[in-house]
Amino acid sequence: MQPATDSQQNKKKLYLEPNFQIICAVSLVAVLGVASVTPAFPKLAEALNVPPTNIGLLVTAFTFPTLILGPVIGVLADRIGRKKILVPSLILFGIAGTACAFVRDFNLLLLLRFIEGIGAAALLSMSVTLIGDLYAGERRAEAMGYNASISSIGTALYPTIGGALATIGWYYPFALPIVAIPIGLVVFFALKNPEPKGERNLKEYLINAQKVIKNRQLFGLFIASAANFILLYGAYVTYLPQLINDRFKASPSTIGLILSSISVAIALTSSQLGKLAKRFPPTTLIRASFVFYAVALLIVPFVYSFWLLLIPTTIFGIGLGIGFPSIQTLLAALAPRDYLATVISVNGTFFGLGQTVGPLLMGLAYDIGGISSVFYAGVGFAVLTLIVFRYCTCM
Repeated sequence: MQPATDSQQNKKKLYLEPNFQIICAVSLVAVLGVASVTPAFPKLAEALNVPPTNIGLLVTAFTFPTLILGPVIGVLADRIGRKKILVPSLILFGIAGTACAFVRDFNLLLLLRFIEGIGAAALLSMSVTLIGDLYAGERRAEAMGYNASISSIGTALYPTIGGALATIGWYYPFALPIVAIPIGLVVFFALKNPEPKGERNLKEYLINAQKVIKNRQLFGLFIASAANFILLYGAYVTYLPQLINDRFKASPSTIGLILSSISVAIALTSSQLGKLAKRFPPTTLIRASFVFYAVALLIVPFVYSFWLLLIPTTIFGIGLGIGFPSIQTLLAALAPRDYLATVISVNGTFFGLGQTVGPLLMGLAYDIGGISSVFYAGVGFAVLTLIVFRYCTCM
């Protein structure tokens, strides 16, 4: 299973390649499950008589399968093939997700969200794995950057789409996953990708995979992935809205605009990753990203003019735009071909861990010192991660 050479790849513009277009479609589905439905939560809570403290379970039920299934998905994808994992995942995501629009019982909705999350667990890691399979060198960095840019555009647009649908009825945004079903069929019939040749002895495979994952450089990348999402979900997604509400009394729509600015910055920056990768190695870009995070988080407590918040959110988005796709690029470069899906999926488990524990860690900082301490703690965490990452990647 060999990736194409750079000379083969450069015959056509990357964004015109059918394979890459299909991968981007999968990535857009991967980020659909949370961003599109959160605007409906207030109306959902009212309609189903759900306490506000429980409404977040709709996110937890959806993201939890990614945390526990990541390594399993990777092993299966490396042994039996990418499509055999990706196509059923898309179909399951589409069926369970769409079914959520037709239920009016909160407990049943949680169950369907969990099943939908099982389908979603493979989507992002498989899209990254496919880029690793199909592209090499600078072309791979360009593909990772464009893919991250497309995902960020989806993340920025989905709340607007979901919010518009939720004005008609809280359940309408939950029907959006139906698009995953035709995309699954397109993947099955149209995606041309190399697949693993034959099944290998499982015990031998697992022993070797364990040795691969213990690589110090890979571990440093896993830590960096988790840190990205601890800072994003902990400091920005969870507590920046609280700071905006406390300090500026802004409306939810205005808060959403500020948060969307992060996605816009990610999209613009990551689309240029191919050019940046020609000048800087991925380790340099990843280290720089944590400098951007620290600077952005340090600025936030000192901002007392509402629109000036666009400065730290843009800086933070630039960090994510160069950092996260560079992590994926380096993972694909370091992972042996036979263990690529496993390595990428383990990385998915780490960023799922970051999504889960980020709000908890920053919540602890909030309890200790108030809202400003959340961002100071984020600065310290970014600097600590930079030191750990530098140690792990310096040979």
